[in-house]
Amino acid sequence: MAHLLGAEALHLEFPTKVVFDGVSLGIDEGDRIGIVGRNGDGKSSLLAMLAGRLVPDAGRVTVRSGVRVGVLDQADTLDDALTVAQTVVGDRPEHEWAGEARTREVIAGLLDGIPWDGPVAGLSGGQRRRVALAALLAGDHDVIFLDEPTNHLDVEAIAWLAEHLKRRWAANAGGLLVVTHDRWFLDEVCTRTWEVHDRIVEPFDGGYAAYILQRVERDRQAASIEARRQNLARKELAWLRRGPPARTSKPKFRIDAANALISDVPEIRDKTELQSLAVSRLGKDVVDLLDASVTYPSPDGGPAREVLHPVEWRIAPGERTGILGVNGAGKSTLLSLVSGDLEPTSGRVKRGKTVKVATLTQRLDELEDHLDDPVRIVIEGLRTTYSFGSGSKAQELTPGQLLERMGFSSAQLSTPVKDLSGGQKRRLQLLLILLEQPNVLILDEPTNDLDTDMLAAMEDLLDTWPGTLLVVSHDRYFIERVTDQQYAILGGHLRHLPGGVDEYLRLRERERSAAPLGGADAAASASPTAPGLTGADLRAVQKEVSALERRLEKLEAQIASARTALADHDQSDYVGLGAEMARIGTLESERDGVEERWFELTEQMG
Repeated sequence: MAHLLGAEALHLEFPTKVVFDGVSLGIDEGDRIGIVGRNGDGKSSLLAMLAGRLVPDAGRVTVRSGVRVGVLDQADTLDDALTVAQTVVGDRPEHEWAGEARTREVIAGLLDGIPWDGPVAGLSGGQRRRVALAALLAGDHDVIFLDEPTNHLDVEAIAWLAEHLKRRWAANAGGLLVVTHDRWFLDEVCTRTWEVHDRIVEPFDGGYAAYILQRVERDRQAASIEARRQNLARKELAWLRRGPPARTSKPKFRIDAANALISDVPEIRDKTELQSLAVSRLGKDVVDLLDASVTYPSPDGGPAREVLHPVEWRIAPGERTGILGVNGAGKSTLLSLVSGDLEPTSGRVKRGKTVKVATLTQRLDELEDHLDDPVRIVIEGLRTTYSFGSGSKAQELTPGQLLERMGFSSAQLSTPVKDLSGGQKRRLQLLLILLEQPNVLILDEPTNDLDTDMLAAMEDLLDTWPGTLLVVSHDRYFIERVTDQQYAILGGHLRHLPGGVDEYLRLRERERSAAPLGGADAAASASPTAPGLTGADLRAVQKEVSALERRLEKLEAQIASARTALADHDQSDYVGLGAEMARIGTLESERDGVEERWFELTEQMG
């Protein structure tokens, strides 16, 4: 493979820290490299040096003659004086850029719904990120550097970007270097991984899953690596191997070695035990949304807009649910109904008497009163110990031990809150919320500012948290990792997703395909040659769909009856509760399978 660019003996030093010392590496044609590491260890600095944006104190970076390098900065660098069109294609005439398949694909994939001739000024953070990405990807680059490209992007845009990058160059052409904490994106796109740590860059073959396996092997061989990090990495690997089928259908590491490493690792969560404790803490009632809808008045005096159509949603004790939807779909509105911060326009919200809701917002409200206090002072006024988990796995942890689990060192306990990094503030915020001992926890984009190691630590802590969990996040890996079911807000309606994030992406694609067309596109859409079922095949599918609908009705009735029986069961009989919940889980699994088949068939029918 031809060499694109390289670095030799890089040394970078800041006034209080040596970041890199004698680092040599290179990028060849066909490389798709992900950079991982703790916040502050130098990931963005490494990318900036290789891109020529930062001059090292010693060493050099060389770029092969003629190689074109494109960079997406983590910071917003758009010029507000330009329009979206000027930002993406410059002053090129329309017939020129419209004749390029790649440019058309980028515009269609990233800028749908963004006014092409409108100003950049006034766009939302997510829209500005899409415009910056489109401007970069519309160019013709041999090497692309991306610094946190998924920031502010929703699940759909992240999936589109991954697919585009996989198809952008031939297998042995082009080069990609990406800094991101999005582990799904790393595993989907990257074929190599660089870990930045302790002033060096350590290379690994494969994406995130392969990196985890190799890191576990390295940690097992190196006794100096702390046991805590090793256990978290092994647990992470167990999730990767036991996770959704989409992840395990294309294994990117040696299966035998992985199975050997995780043979003694227990299930990620003991669902039965956690649900038992959740029921004992919450009782039979949590939060029920009963035909609840929300309508907002129009700011310009026009007709009011119904953001949420009547929603019927009964949240059970111990449920762990992820909420998906595009920006503006109504996710925050839905969570505000659950938390009680918003009353429905019609319908009602019923809450159990023992429900205590806590919300981790995208703001840092919990820290506002503590900005000048050292971390030690913040936690001194808290309870002596806190219980996490239940039964034989219950742990009594002090606030200091919890801080350690969340990556705080002893030295950082004396640091004023205002001087903490964004990721450290985020972790402290979550910890303060958990220490309030809520039994319903709402997480709104909790992964912002966290590196992959800290995300694993947060997930590990949530694995032992016994309560009802609701999560909104654009981080696909995190949602699949910490929740057991997913819902989506589509067209103002709340819809269960038996097929998870993949089903959500299919439904969104179907929504876009069903959008009104005009001209030749509409004619093609109405053509009798459009794919579909006819004759005997169609009648057979319709018959099966009817049977599935009857089966779904029966299963829903059985599940409702079982949940009623569970609420009336002796709450001290944990064995009996566990058996009842296992029965409910079996029924729900069967229902999800039937729903998935129903979705497949109805899509075939159009």
